[in-house]
Amino acid sequence: MRDLSATIHNSYDGDVYMTDNKEKIYKSNAGGSAFKNEIKSDLEENVDKFRDPIVLGELVYKLLEERENTNRILKNILAKLEAMETGKTPKTEEETILPEIDSEILSFISEKGKVTAEDIRKKFSYKGKNAASARLNRLCGMGLLKKKQAGKKVYFFP
Repeated sequence: MRDLSATIHNSYDGDVYMTDNKEKIYKSNAGGSAFKNEIKSDLEENVDKFRDPIVLGELVYKLLEERENTNRILKNILAKLEAMETGKTPKTEEETILPEIDSEILSFISEKGKVTAEDIRKKFSYKGKNAASARLNRLCGMGLLKKKQAGKKVYFFP
C-alpha cells in the first residue's frame, strides 16, 4: 500500500512532480506554458504602469494610509492590553467625582437619549459650541458617554 504522506511540488518551468519517502515521480504539466505566458504578459503590462509617477505616488499614499491605520489599531490594542495587565477598568459614573455641570449634562443626555454640542450649548448657555463640544468629548474620554457621527453632526449617547 502506498504512503499517503506524498507532497506535490511545482517547479518554475510549469512542471509538477510528486515526492514521497521512497521515490520521485515526475509528471509534465502540459498547460503550464500557457499559464506561464499569461502571467508574463500581465507582469509586462503592470511594469509599464509602475513607471508612471502618478501611479507610484498613489501606491505610496495608500501604503502610508494603511500604515497609519495599522499603527492606530496597534495603539488601541496596546492600551487595552496594558489596562488588562494593570487591572484597571474604565471608571463608572458612580466611581468618578464629577463637577456639578457635568452631572447636569449627563442627566440631561439621559433624559433626551442623544444630544449634539449645539443642544448642550443652548441648554447650559455656553457662548460657543466649542466649549460644549470640549466638555462632551472629555466625558466621552472618561467612558461616561459614547459618540457617533452622522454627516456633519456628532451625537452623544449615555
